[in-house]
Amino acid sequence: MKYVVLLGDGMADYPTEKLGGKTPLQCALTPHLDQISAEGTIGLVDTIPAGLKPGSDVANLSVLGYDPLHTYTGRGPLEAASMGINLGPNDIAYRCNLVTIGSKDTDNACMDDFTAGHISTKEAREIILDINKAIGSSQYQFFPGVGYRHLFVWRNASGSPETTAPHDITGKTIVSYLPQGNFAEEIKSVMHKAGEILNNHQINAQRLKNGKKPANSIWLWGQGRTPKITSLTQKYGLQGGMISAVDLLNGIGVFAGLKVIHVEGATGYIDTNYEGKAKTALDALKFMDFIFVHLEAPDEMGHEGNAAGKIQAIESFDEKIVGTILNHIGVFGDYRILVLSDHPTPLDLKTHVGDPSPFAVLSSRKEENKATGLPFNEITAKESGIIISPGYLLMDKFIKDWSSFVGS
Repeated sequence: MKYVVLLGDGMADYPTEKLGGKTPLQCALTPHLDQISAEGTIGLVDTIPAGLKPGSDVANLSVLGYDPLHTYTGRGPLEAASMGINLGPNDIAYRCNLVTIGSKDTDNACMDDFTAGHISTKEAREIILDINKAIGSSQYQFFPGVGYRHLFVWRNASGSPETTAPHDITGKTIVSYLPQGNFAEEIKSVMHKAGEILNNHQINAQRLKNGKKPANSIWLWGQGRTPKITSLTQKYGLQGGMISAVDLLNGIGVFAGLKVIHVEGATGYIDTNYEGKAKTALDALKFMDFIFVHLEAPDEMGHEGNAAGKIQAIESFDEKIVGTILNHIGVFGDYRILVLSDHPTPLDLKTHVGDPSPFAVLSSRKEENKATGLPFNEITAKESGIIISPGYLLMDKFIKDWSSFVGS
């Protein structure tokens, strides 16, 4: 049996007036997602436990079968694992965004863009290395990542403040969302010193000259210590792989015992190499039992409030990833394909919410499919009457007990 998980990050949504009262999934042309749903089994999965903030970190831990209430410590250490950064027991890793802050007036400064105009990896790397050279030390260390996503490690930290994800405060004044509580002043000091370097950085001068947004600040958030996670290899006796453009998913993959497989041209944005991801997944299935393909683009479009872009991302996911896999998976014999969104990122809110998301499973074994004929979207998933809660139970059913679950 081959197991394939195809996940459109933030793909789920709410009905919006931007689309005549429909969701992007309802509007998008998705024949392959609809085929999996109609011929297989559709339902809802509840990936965000009560008390935890909705996000791709918590949600994808759930999707891979881990209870976030017992395994989640923060986004930072997950991304550190992807980047090969070793953390000691007293080290705390923070996600470090390069962002654009509007207005230099402290009281009115706002989060203009949590991606710094989707700054390129090349530009960002130079900036992060310059920050580390200027204010880094044996205690404070900066590590370049991909695009606007980077890492800050506080070695031998005694504790950490409360922080807020920058994508949750787009367009809002930042003063009330700065780090708060214990050790807040230390983290705010680091952010301030980095901002002083960025204000005079040559890359920002060139970006402004070219009409692009400057990376004029860093934003530290999502901190945590190294989690304790049992690998999927130990849990299920499988050899598997993770295909994603973002360090978060690759880091979760590392903890899950999955081989991180990089795809040329994978960007974490709408211009990513969709077909490359699908073809790489099919190649990996020649010697692996399990493959997880993650697409970040729908989530990015949700954060932008870009309805046309989100529909485009979903349609590209359906045609170039889901369709490619679906059309070639049969050569491997028995298989199960799971398609899903990890959480909704509603266009009207431009941030994550914790509502259950649609999923669908298609098995090569016909008796493992309910075959209701329902297309794939949020409304039909609810109409199915199937909800898996807590969400971390889905993976166990998908791998070990799908026949019994469908037959129940």
